[in-house]
Amino acid sequence: MDYQDGNALAGPLSEIFTLDVTVAQGTCAGCGLRGPLAGLHVYGAAPGLVARCPGCEEVVLTLVRGPKDVWLDMRGAVSLRIPVTE
Repeated sequence: MDYQDGNALAGPLSEIFTLDVTVAQGTCAGCGLRGPLAGLHVYGAAPGLVARCPGCEEVVLTLVRGPKDVWLDMRGAVSLRIPVTE
């Protein structure tokens, strides 16, 4: 199955967050691999995207867009470190 890199999440996540979350460092709950969200393997198209860990292929993030709501499930991530500027 073909996938895109995690940069495919930039547009959909910009509807929720005001900063570029693809540069955030995530930790996979499955294998502990750390890396930017941009490094995830993203599958699917509208209305839903599934982002998998490049190390173990576990689902890290699921994003589904409806007509009036966005559902974001990140149960596959132990943590998300988001850089901010002051």
